[in-house]
Amino acid sequence: MGGGFYSLRTTILLYLAVLIISAMLLINVVMLKFMERDLLEERLRTGKSLVIAISQVVGPAILRTKDSMSSTASPLSKLDLKVMARESRFPDMMVHDSKGRELVSIGAWGQEKGRALLISRQATSLGEWNFEFSGSTWGVIWFAPQYLTVSAPLEQGGLILGAVTIRSHLQDIYGRLRKSERVILIYIVLNSMVLLAFGVYLLSRSVIRPINKLLQITEEFHLKDTFSLPPQPLHNEMGQLYRSLNMMLKRLDENRAELRRHIKKLERTNQALEKAQEEIIRSEKLASVGRLATGIAHEIGNPIGIVLGYLDLLKRQQLDEAEARDSLERMETEIARINTIIRQLLDFARPMDGEKRPVSVNSLIRDTLEMMRPQPMMREIEISTNLRAARDTVLATPNQLKQVFLNILMNATDAINELSAQSETSRKGLITVETKNDSENIEIIFRDNGIGIPEKDLTHIFDPFFTTKEPGKGTGLGLSVSYSIVESLGGSIEARSQGSGTEIVVRLPIFHGNEPHDK
Repeated sequence: MGGGFYSLRTTILLYLAVLIISAMLLINVVMLKFMERDLLEERLRTGKSLVIAISQVVGPAILRTKDSMSSTASPLSKLDLKVMARESRFPDMMVHDSKGRELVSIGAWGQEKGRALLISRQATSLGEWNFEFSGSTWGVIWFAPQYLTVSAPLEQGGLILGAVTIRSHLQDIYGRLRKSERVILIYIVLNSMVLLAFGVYLLSRSVIRPINKLLQITEEFHLKDTFSLPPQPLHNEMGQLYRSLNMMLKRLDENRAELRRHIKKLERTNQALEKAQEEIIRSEKLASVGRLATGIAHEIGNPIGIVLGYLDLLKRQQLDEAEARDSLERMETEIARINTIIRQLLDFARPMDGEKRPVSVNSLIRDTLEMMRPQPMMREIEISTNLRAARDTVLATPNQLKQVFLNILMNATDAINELSAQSETSRKGLITVETKNDSENIEIIFRDNGIGIPEKDLTHIFDPFFTTKEPGKGTGLGLSVSYSIVESLGGSIEARSQGSGTEIVVRLPIFHGNEPHDK
């Protein structure tokens, strides 16, 4: 775990800072509200005390004169009221008699004077104290009331002589709170830093360090290592996590050992399957070689008979020099023909090395057709080729791919010969071999006009040992082996039939390396 911006330590530090600062600010707001409430209540109590004091000064004068304060009160009385109002932080003052006439007005009431008169008359008529917060000004963190107005009736001997109304400006309270707020914010910052440092220390000791140990162990772990964690003495969730991980790792080691055993079993099974597949391919190849050898034995009988005839003539010395030379040349031609047939069969029957290399599909098709043409089964069958694929190089084992082509061609000849045997009239068999390029593949298409494949059998013809031939005429492995070979080369093979005739399509991926020269 590094010390980057997105590390767990940084994330916890940020969250912790947000939580601590938010909590401290919330506490600060609550404290400010309580302080503001206490100061306003104190101002209200001061206002009530001031009203009582004013009543004691003004009330007796009204009783003595029964006249307006303006004509009876001395200048000293008004001065005393101004001093009292200023000292008590209620600079605005208003006194009315019971008839609503203004006796004293101190301070600048401004537009609020009408509202003050209304409150004063209510106090006179109802005989009750009344106070009101009005106006709006900036408080500490939001807008707050600007004025506190207190009104009370003037009572002397049970008589209501008028009313006293005073008003206080509350800006000084908010100013004092703002000064206190600066100090509080400094303490909040200091406390947050101390709490953050202590919190980070505790978190690092109880969470970050154990997690860093886990990360270090996992980063240095290799598959061949025995993975176990050191004991964790903590009795909290981190200790439980260590113990749970240790138990999980023990099970992981056991599962890994069991997995190794299964892998070894699978490897042995896979080797056995590969060996069995090779044996099946080899047996099918030998079966094909056997069928070809039977036909070749019959095919080379004629040239051998011709050679023996010429040898007999030469032995009797009944030929002149020109005729003897001509006989020798004919014998050489027939022997070369026999040699070619046998060499093709031997090349095909030679054990496969299994090594894949770039090969030309068109060349392999020509070689396979050349090997098939001498067979007696091909005498009544015409072969047509259209090898128009410009890119025909694939990565394959040549003999395996040749075996695929040979299996498909031999099935086609069997289908044609079977249809000819069932037909009352003689018919010409036809096998067409076509190659073409399709995107990144080469398509090899084998068509015949044989008996065809029933629709219900089309999905089974590539199954092992499935055959529609009579017993003894097929192993049922030809197309299955071909399917396995083509699939191992990364290609696909499919069969199509419409009741008469069959089309086998082989698709192989094009090799994009160097093209072979023996096309």
